[in-house]
Amino acid sequence: MIPIGPLMREHRLIEQMISLMKAEVLTIASNRQANPAFIENAVDFFRTYGDRCHHGKEEEILFARLRGKKLSPAHERIVSELLEDHRLGRQTVGELLDANDRYKSGSVAALDDLGSLLGLLVAFYPEHIAKEDKTFFSPCMEYFTKPELQTMLAEFWEFDRKLIHEKYGSMVAELEKRLQPERVANNLQPFNRKAPDLV
Repeated sequence: MIPIGPLMREHRLIEQMISLMKAEVLTIASNRQANPAFIENAVDFFRTYGDRCHHGKEEEILFARLRGKKLSPAHERIVSELLEDHRLGRQTVGELLDANDRYKSGSVAALDDLGSLLGLLVAFYPEHIAKEDKTFFSPCMEYFTKPELQTMLAEFWEFDRKLIHEKYGSMVAELEKRLQPERVANNLQPFNRKAPDLV
């Protein structure tokens, strides 16, 4: 297997989520109501799986390795476009979360924002995926030797292995930060930042 194999497999799952989001866009248009729980799940999916896991491997490993190669002008342009796509995706998902929070608080205008933002992601991601799958991934593999490809693939596996620890380590740290003032106010011991020894 070469490194684009896992990336293309991840694209297939992203496409499945896009299909679910397309159905939500239709529901918003026809029923004039949204499903906030579904939208929260979609935001979590795109922030964790789509962006941190998938785009993370592209940006921190594949694109980083390509920076050390003499790329054709066309491939340099595509890398720049893909990075801008990732930035736009992050921004849109952030706006989607904000609109969902406003909708849950009773904002009628937020419903139209939800439909527009979901529609934008539904239109955007298939084009982004096609650009990578059909015009970029295979040709960019030719810049690497076989040992470089195997090293990159190993880095992908290691990246994924650490991801869940990163996600939930950040979650616990954020909860501690939010709850610490409350513990101090109630004269409770501060949280112990050292993980317990298991052996």
